[in-house]
Amino acid sequence: MVKIERALISTYKKENVVDFANFLKNIGIEIVSTGGTAKKLEENGIKVTLIEEITDFPEILDGRVKTLHPKIHGGILARRNKREDMEILVRYNIKPIDLVYVNLYPFLDMAQNNDINLSELFEFIDIGGPTLIRAAAKNYKDVLVIVDEEDAKKVEEKLINGEEINEDYRLYLASKAFNLTAFYDTCISSFLQNVISKKTGKDYQTKYLTIPFEKTFDLRYGENPHQKAYFYKNSLNIGSMTTFDQLNGKELSFNNLRDADSAWKVVAEFDEPTCCGLKHSTPCGVASGKNTLEAFKKAYECDPVSIFGGIVAFNRSVNVETAKKLNEIFLEIVMAPDYDEEALRILQKKKNLRILKMKYTPLDKYEHVSIDGGLLTQEVDKDLINDFHVVTEEKITDEIKEELIFAWKVVKFVKSNAIVVSKNKATTGIGTGQPNRIWAAIEALERSKDKGAEVLASDAFFPFSDVVEKAAEYGIKAIIQPGGSIRDNDSIQACNKYGISMVFTGMRHFKHL
Repeated sequence: MVKIERALISTYKKENVVDFANFLKNIGIEIVSTGGTAKKLEENGIKVTLIEEITDFPEILDGRVKTLHPKIHGGILARRNKREDMEILVRYNIKPIDLVYVNLYPFLDMAQNNDINLSELFEFIDIGGPTLIRAAAKNYKDVLVIVDEEDAKKVEEKLINGEEINEDYRLYLASKAFNLTAFYDTCISSFLQNVISKKTGKDYQTKYLTIPFEKTFDLRYGENPHQKAYFYKNSLNIGSMTTFDQLNGKELSFNNLRDADSAWKVVAEFDEPTCCGLKHSTPCGVASGKNTLEAFKKAYECDPVSIFGGIVAFNRSVNVETAKKLNEIFLEIVMAPDYDEEALRILQKKKNLRILKMKYTPLDKYEHVSIDGGLLTQEVDKDLINDFHVVTEEKITDEIKEELIFAWKVVKFVKSNAIVVSKNKATTGIGTGQPNRIWAAIEALERSKDKGAEVLASDAFFPFSDVVEKAAEYGIKAIIQPGGSIRDNDSIQACNKYGISMVFTGMRHFKHL
């Protein structure tokens, strides 16, 4: 076991450093420290060896250079079991450092301060701290590296109890150290990437993908009870799913969070009062109305079976009448930008109902999906229509155009192959995730049979005329689709035959994630 005789402590946050330093002093460990930390410790009666006493060189450049010196890093990096290393220490009168306790300048906190300019922010990029941490972690067999207050407490307990601080525990501390420095550099890289993108007006894509994700909490389990799961948030950017307030109900699960994200994205697509019922990441009923109550009733009627135990999202504040209606069925989550005071009390009568108050519309620019051994990254599908082009003899009214655009907005969020049938700005049938388009169309049209079918939206082009022919059987008046098939003319001719209007948008909306 390596004996700890000398510790270097250099911390920006000094709230809890005194207790740990005092403990080290009381068990006979010499403490080496830098300017602000040394002052804090000395004010609390803890004798400190100043860095400049060791290096025989003062802090320079307004404190930018303090610990970057061979007499410091030599003492950290020297391998105790290598004779040549120890001879170098003797030759240059360098004493080993056996413990390094460092926390870093708060770049992340300052980067979120809108009042700070770039030059000021750069002063919060720590140089010496990460270098000390990395040096100690590299020589983990001989040097304890501590970057977490909880680990300082554990090391203290081990020393009090006479426990061996073995190599495995030292490796664990080294792993946490490198994890911290990697995260710290990722914050800087991602922030600067955003700055460049804003300055140029173009998305700046680096060679290496660096996103500063920080674990917020452990989830009970993943999609299934045997899968472990965790929630990580982007520490640099705010988002709708990391800033909401939970006003009621049980803790959120993996599936809850993923489904809530999907439902919120659907209603955020609309300007008019809109409700989305969602189950297993798939919309089961979407509708717009004069108010939230009308929107909910229409969405519910689309699929009253699937919405049971699902999520209901609104893009408007929930009123009392809507809350009463929501309480008539079992739901996992209700989400909205706000709730009338009495409406919230009504919903809270169901103690397990998770009630989310959303603060932002979706903000992510990119989305990611893991594949075995890699990560796919793409821009979020934020556009809607490239060119609203009527390609049939039958033209469309303004009313039908609005209905087509409603259905087109919904189909963006339905898994491909996707077909959405709607009437009166309410989905009446949704066909999702089928391996071919005609199956999705049959599913959507059959579901719409008792509720009415006015328009049909398809997320991708028709390779054959079969969808048009099936739509005609159910009385569809108009179709919206991207166009672009080499057999587009077959579908156009079929529409002309049955008196159906058809619009090409020039934009596909596959959703496979």
